[in-house]
Amino acid sequence: MPLRTAVLAALLAAACTAVPAAHAAPSCPQARTEVAVPAGVPVLDWSENLTVDAAGNLWVARVWRQQLQRYDRSGALTATVPVEYPGAPRLGPDGLLYVVFGDAPTAGDRGGVLRLDPTAADPVPELFATGLTMPNGADFGPDGQLYVATATGAVRLRADGALDPGWSVALPSANGIAIAGDTAYLTSNGATLGRVSRAPLADPAAHTVVADLTNGGLPDYVDDLVHYDGALYAATLTGRLVRVDPATGATCAVLGTQPLTALAADPARPETLLASTEGGAILRITPAG
Repeated sequence: MPLRTAVLAALLAAACTAVPAAHAAPSCPQARTEVAVPAGVPVLDWSENLTVDAAGNLWVARVWRQQLQRYDRSGALTATVPVEYPGAPRLGPDGLLYVVFGDAPTAGDRGGVLRLDPTAADPVPELFATGLTMPNGADFGPDGQLYVATATGAVRLRADGALDPGWSVALPSANGIAIAGDTAYLTSNGATLGRVSRAPLADPAAHTVVADLTNGGLPDYVDDLVHYDGALYAATLTGRLVRVDPATGATCAVLGTQPLTALAADPARPETLLASTEGGAILRITPAG
């Protein structure tokens, strides 16, 4: 949030004098976009993260409004749930919707996770976990447990919401997390901006770098990511959607648009991705090929 704004200003200033590096990410065949939910009030309607539930409803975290919002397939707003600085909402294997909260520097270590019934007309959240430092991204693993990216790294929560002391990834300024098979993929902006890493679920300490994202030879602040169609797609502050080959680390930009914050698959339209933006709009993206 405020950090991202400062980073963007620095990157834009540097771009005015920088010469594009030969190793900058090449451009892939370009994706197509359409607006799924229009932008609202600037800044206030910043969309931090999103997901689609089993009924096809879209859930959007409006971090500055401190709300989790539900939209139906027509794009109509059908529910608003108060959540303190919400980050990633994710549908759990139990059918409940989980959403991290405290995704702001002022929240300190008072962040955590709420859960609610996504089918309720007026969902009422209940506390699931606490004691997390600026949690942002989240994903459920094949073990049914929730993995959360926080300001200090990634953690795993047990079924009762307690931290699993045997599983963590020390990764400063971790942002997004996506589980694919037996691997957790993470984004971070610590000592190196724009880093994409992998951590085996069986041995999280053995995490390694997949790729460092750049734009015009400059580091590109990376937000959340999703595993889709065998590849990783990462959202960046400079508005690029970057495809990352998890096997080789090769990258290419499939889209250049407004600053993106997170990505989600849509089971009803599996050929597309949904993207949240700093401007508040929700975009539907169709990758080429």
